[in-house]
Amino acid sequence: MFMTGKQANIERISRIVLLVLIDCLCCCAAFAFATWFLHSAVENGYGFPFMASTIANGPLKDYYTFTQIGVFTLLYIVSFMLFRLYSSIWSVSGLNEGIMAIAGVGVGALLCILVNYLFSKIPFLRSFGFLNRGRAGICLAAMVLCALVFITRFGYRIIRRVIIDTEKGSRTLEKKPTLIVGAGYFGAYVHSQIMNGHGGESDCVTVGFIDDNKAKKGMRIDGVKVYGTSEDIPAVVKKLGVQEIIIAIPSLTSKRRAELVTICRETKCHVRLMTPLKDLNDTPTMRDIRETNISDVMFRPEVDLDVRAIEGYLEHKCVLVTGGGGSIGSEICRQTALFYPSKLIIFDIYENNAYELYCELKQRHPWLDAVIRIGSVRDKARLDIVMEEFHPDIVLHTAAHKHVPLMEESPAEAVKNNVAGTINVLRSAEEHGVKRFVQLSTDKAVNPSNVMGATKRITELIVQQFAKNSIMRCMTVRFGNVLGSHGSVIPLFERQIKSGGPVLVTDKNITRYFMTIPEAAQLVLQAGALGETGAIYVLDMGEPVRIYELAEKVIKFHGFEPNVDMPIEITGLRPGEKMYEELLTSEEQKKMEKTAHGRIMKARPVEIDDDVFNEKIGELLALADANSAAVIDCIKELVPNFKHDDSEPQCQGGNEDEEMAEEA
Repeated sequence: MFMTGKQANIERISRIVLLVLIDCLCCCAAFAFATWFLHSAVENGYGFPFMASTIANGPLKDYYTFTQIGVFTLLYIVSFMLFRLYSSIWSVSGLNEGIMAIAGVGVGALLCILVNYLFSKIPFLRSFGFLNRGRAGICLAAMVLCALVFITRFGYRIIRRVIIDTEKGSRTLEKKPTLIVGAGYFGAYVHSQIMNGHGGESDCVTVGFIDDNKAKKGMRIDGVKVYGTSEDIPAVVKKLGVQEIIIAIPSLTSKRRAELVTICRETKCHVRLMTPLKDLNDTPTMRDIRETNISDVMFRPEVDLDVRAIEGYLEHKCVLVTGGGGSIGSEICRQTALFYPSKLIIFDIYENNAYELYCELKQRHPWLDAVIRIGSVRDKARLDIVMEEFHPDIVLHTAAHKHVPLMEESPAEAVKNNVAGTINVLRSAEEHGVKRFVQLSTDKAVNPSNVMGATKRITELIVQQFAKNSIMRCMTVRFGNVLGSHGSVIPLFERQIKSGGPVLVTDKNITRYFMTIPEAAQLVLQAGALGETGAIYVLDMGEPVRIYELAEKVIKFHGFEPNVDMPIEITGLRPGEKMYEELLTSEEQKKMEKTAHGRIMKARPVEIDDDVFNEKIGELLALADANSAAVIDCIKELVPNFKHDDSEPQCQGGNEDEEMAEEA
């Protein structure tokens, strides 16, 4: 129920008054007990002669005794206020509040001893009757009061916990037994959230911990046992009937993460993990626990970024990302946000993805000045409006049509979006003072065998030519397939698995280069920092992956056995597909150079006749606008090594071709 500010103040004041009254009663009870105990001890000869002075002035009903208790109570209330015992939320209190309570009682006792001393030494104050009240009573009362303060503060929590544990015990059978991998700070945090039903974990119950620190085996966290190391996971799952596993170690290396996820997935449990620290801008919370995906088990070496170089060109700069709502575009936006741009502009034609990304960025980085502008790179006028509004310093151009079979069917659309769109962004950026332009390209642009790859090769040439005649630094970043991007092979395999199979692969020996989405985005930003205008930066993709083996991994990841309970069917190569991809042409290989970053290579621009090239580009755009069938012939003239299969294109079958960019 919504509460007004006035109602909230009344409730807060009422709560404080109630606590003060309770503390007053506790103080009176503590001093009454101390007085009674010391009085009885001396009268009955319990052997405490040093306490005699405490009660030398008569029984408890003595007027001055009550006066003294009143003064001492006031001193304790003042001490409690100094230590904020009336501003803590005791229903969720912890160690810090307990320490403050002990300190409050201790300082209160010292104040009482000081006042007692002053009343015994100052002649004027002796008449108030405090002379013969000894320190023993004050110390004993302080110990009793400390116990009473803890009972009144933490007693509610204890009773509440007993009730909750009783209720939970009766509902345990209805909840999923959950095993937490990681018995450190974050493992304990996840457990506390589960037990309190926070973060959407009300259907789970922690039954055990796993930690590779063998010294923790047999120890307990909040009463829950640490059962062993990661090697013991299968046995522990079987013993405890575990249904859910949460890997709560955000500091894992990618290699160790792949090993742990593989072990956990093989138990057939539902597995989730905490997002790595390097992908976060703050301390992980329950919202950073995500589902595992195939990229988690495909180990690749960590990207070693030159953070200062990236900061040098992104920090406090206005950055525009075309196709910003796409799989790679959105990750580039996430990575860019980590370098404190003055403004981040998400430019995309598809509003849903852009808005979801915007909400995510604002939640993770409340300080970030992010905006969305809906529009297409085909629309130069719209680009001009956005550029005029923000005057970005940097443009990261990820927008493109990417789907190989679809572009075979609609080559004119590939030209309009990929070629004409890139020209529009380049011209608008130059006209509005953009300092750096980075375009994303693909390994399919090397000796292209399909329309999509050929159009991306044309955009590489356009950027190179534009760089020669502009003060704007223009460059291209070329890389291969991205695990998990829209239209990629892995989501397609997963859809086929969910529908019962078969998993379709075009050829048993077909290979592709792969990298993860964060890895690709980080290296794109790193290449942009190198900043040599006209260069094509080629990312080190590692070793190529056989698609058939990748299909087997995906099938196993989802708990099936390849060709046993999930068949793999070979469909044959489709038009535009190659058996393997290349990252450099033979001419580029001769001129290829290493850069300061070990994972990035540089290909020098090729020599082209600008007049002839511009004339052919104009002809290509005119043919595309007319949706002419002659588009492919014109592309072949612009890209002489374009070897196109003119047979009827098909869209069914396993799709081993994917690209990094999204239409915008």
